[in-house]
Amino acid sequence: MGRTADAIAEGVAIATAAARLAVKNHILVGTIAEGGVFDIDKYIADAREALRAMAEESEQAAENVTALRKRARGRHSDPAGTHDYRDRDVRNLRRRAKQSSGVAVRLRSMMENPDELRVIVEEAREAAWADVRHNLDRRLRVEGMRRDQDPEYDTMREARMQALRLVDLQALASQQRARGKRKKKEKGAEQGV
Repeated sequence: MGRTADAIAEGVAIATAAARLAVKNHILVGTIAEGGVFDIDKYIADAREALRAMAEESEQAAENVTALRKRARGRHSDPAGTHDYRDRDVRNLRRRAKQSSGVAVRLRSMMENPDELRVIVEEAREAAWADVRHNLDRRLRVEGMRRDQDPEYDTMREARMQALRLVDLQALASQQRARGKRKKKEKGAEQGV
């Protein structure tokens, strides 16, 4: 039973981390990209939805493993591949189904617990802020870097200049050509050509 409980706890931890990541992304999009205000209740609903999706995934996994176990029962020949289970695999498949079901039950329980949902949202908010802070810090360091502060300035200058010539300037030229073609096409359409 210890292995099953540990596997369930690990599955719940992974699913919770995935839910936290989904909520973090919703927070970033909702507050930065869409200019919204952080509303914990909205993000609690997002956390509940993320947990629901993961619970359904775990339930589906349990059903799939159960079907594989039923097919494997009574088959004693050598397997033809990795997922070609035999009678000797039945015990392990039963354990895996039980673990997946246990994860689903725990996630559904978390969906109904406002305190656990708030924890997920608060951790997601902190992670979103850490991302924003890191990006701002990196951008300020790179854009605010002066030659006398960067010991590798001279070494990296040639690489930066080459990237400018080969990538940035060519991309700009391509955009200009495309813009010119669009304008020419629009002008032709206006003149009825």
